[in-house]
Amino acid sequence: MRKGARYEDLAEAYLRKKGYRILERNFHCRGGEIDIVALDGETLVFVEVKGGRDLSYGDPLERVGRLKLLRILRCGRLYSAKSGNRSFRIDVVVVRGNEVEHLENIGFS
Repeated sequence: MRKGARYEDLAEAYLRKKGYRILERNFHCRGGEIDIVALDGETLVFVEVKGGRDLSYGDPLERVGRLKLLRILRCGRLYSAKSGNRSFRIDVVVVRGNEVEHLENIGFS
């Protein structure tokens, strides 16, 4: 199992509990990847998942930089055009151990 898959599983379960409909995981496009593609009502949500067992390597949120967000945005635009749904946002789910934090609309869309 990929190291990040555990964090993605926890993030997916958390989002489902909040009522999100999961459409896809690990959507790849040229130059990037989206960990989770979901629907929050009618809005497409592209979710970046970051996790860590402890903070010895810093907070996982610190690993979501501008370049990463630009890659997600590029993939997100392709996905939304393909799906015909133009309204989207970028969220980040941070998993610290078994604790989940959800930051909505963190990127630019």
